[in-house]
Amino acid sequence: MSHPTTRVLAMLELLQAGHRMTGADLARRLGVDERTVRRYAARLGELGIPVAAERGRHGGYRLMPGYKLPPLMLTDDEATAVVLGLLGGRRIGLPGQGTESALAKVRRVLPAALRERVHALEETLGFTLAARDAAAPATEALLTLAAATRERRRVRLRYRSWQGEPSERDLDPYGLVFHSGRWYVTGHDHRSGEVRTFRVDRVESAEPGTGTYEVPEGIDPVQQVTRSLARVPYAHEVEVLLETTLAEARRRIPASTATLTGDAGGVVMTTRAERLDGMARMLAGLGWPFVIRRPDELRAHVRDLAAALDAQAARPATDRPPGPASG
Repeated sequence: MSHPTTRVLAMLELLQAGHRMTGADLARRLGVDERTVRRYAARLGELGIPVAAERGRHGGYRLMPGYKLPPLMLTDDEATAVVLGLLGGRRIGLPGQGTESALAKVRRVLPAALRERVHALEETLGFTLAARDAAAPATEALLTLAAATRERRRVRLRYRSWQGEPSERDLDPYGLVFHSGRWYVTGHDHRSGEVRTFRVDRVESAEPGTGTYEVPEGIDPVQQVTRSLARVPYAHEVEVLLETTLAEARRRIPASTATLTGDAGGVVMTTRAERLDGMARMLAGLGWPFVIRRPDELRAHVRDLAAALDAQAARPATDRPPGPASG
């Protein structure tokens, strides 16, 4: 909240919510002194927003009685778009106080008739997309990284790994990517000397430095992040030749799941799997002929799946699973 205009608007928001606040309280909340608070009150008056300054033991600042801010000038279509955008963002992985407070403010300033219609939409709206358990990053870190990326300015990160280990590193950020409910930043990490991907919700602080950089040609932040996620270590390394086209494989298999490479006999899929029985089910679900290159243990899981499916196919139509036991 470093810009004076931002603090003036923040003071207006506090007076709207708190009705009457002392100069000391406003100064503390805004991070300024009481003399500056008096100047902000005068500035609001110049903008046509009357702020009453009351002296004495129980004095303070408040909006003049009967004064109301004008309603937000949104058409029905615009208001619906704003609410749907916020609801959808919360659903796909953008939860947090920012989304909730924005929704509350939009609801508060809508005209009564439109507010009821939008509220009806919220109450009756359903999603086929399951809610994502997102990790919301700190707003300050996210905005700092965005500004540094645009200005090509190196940043100093204080980062916490998935194991909780802290580290400090200098990063030349190439881009921010939102994927599966999480924010990532990718760029040249001077500590490792490599292009790395970091989760923004694990960034404890980001401080812009004075050093600048140039982004190498051919860098695509989205591809970089998805490839990095595909290389996350799991228990088993898997390589399978899929008898299909590269275009079809890319349409069916996300880049964050596997690396796909064209081959004379089809497409080589390289990935990692925590469980080989799950990998067997994935291969069966794709529906393409395939050749397992590694690991050999995957062959046994494919055979087990085939045997289980064969047993299910052999069951007669009259064969029913046992019902629940009666008490």
